[in-house]
Amino acid sequence: MLRFISGRLLKAVVILICITVLNFFLIHAAPGDPAAVMAGEAGDADPAFLQQLRERFGLDKPLYVQLWIYVSSVVQLDLGYSYRQQLPVLQLIGERLPATLLLSLSAFVISLGLGVAAGAFASARQGKWADTIISLVALIFYATPLFWLALMGVLLFSVQLGWLPGFGYETVGANYTGLARALDIFLHLILPAMTLGLFFMAVYARMTRASMLEVGRLDFVKTAKAKGLRPGIIQRRHVLRNALLPVVTLAGLQAGQLVGGAVLIETVFAWPGIGRLMFDALSQRDYNLLLGVFVVSAAMVLLFNLITDVLYRLVDPRIKVAS
Repeated sequence: MLRFISGRLLKAVVILICITVLNFFLIHAAPGDPAAVMAGEAGDADPAFLQQLRERFGLDKPLYVQLWIYVSSVVQLDLGYSYRQQLPVLQLIGERLPATLLLSLSAFVISLGLGVAAGAFASARQGKWADTIISLVALIFYATPLFWLALMGVLLFSVQLGWLPGFGYETVGANYTGLARALDIFLHLILPAMTLGLFFMAVYARMTRASMLEVGRLDFVKTAKAKGLRPGIIQRRHVLRNALLPVVTLAGLQAGQLVGGAVLIETVFAWPGIGRLMFDALSQRDYNLLLGVFVVSAAMVLLFNLITDVLYRLVDPRIKVAS
């Protein structure tokens, strides 16, 4: 296992460097000049001032020199300096990352828990009204655009009913501490986490249902039925346990996507995470900040994939034997 993890970590480092280089070229190929943006904000478009800004931030050097400097800094865990925020990129991401992780992990737990439970319930009642309703609801949540679902949630639960706060991470100016602050953050978390989780819940529900129906036709399940085991025990110990293998694979892939793909949800709900930070950096042509968010997001995806590989070997011993 130690050799397996070491090999995966080495591959992850190589992949991360390749992603960093690719993102560097893609961002610099996009239109827009960060020096011109900063000069426009300062109210001075003088060519000498533009040249001074480019020299200050190293934008006057050839592209390959900028690439070498940036990759060397990333290897040393230095993501550079934000032109717009006038702060180190690592500090800015470190301030926003906990909010993104809280949102992503909450949505992941909601989607996986509800999805597996709904899929298992539907497969045990194949062809009945419960199966039809669950499949229909899952299809609706999967087909509904996330931004529309988020806005409808705000209008219903925040504006009309007043049950939940609609925007932000916590109540501004309340100065809560301790348990009161934790409860306030929890109330602000419900709407964005549920909105993000419901989409992936639909995927897990359909995947679990299909996988359990497939496993239920195998010979070892028929043998368990022939032994006289109760249907509930067969579903839990034999069918669900083996049907979860593809769900674990999908969950591992989507866990990383949740971290880097919450831009829309964070924007709608004004959630102060790295997704919204990336959107602001893109609009301001803040290259270093944008690249830093990409690097951290890619690292999180690779980390979740590594965790998935380890869990997969623990869940299915056949993989360990085959390797």
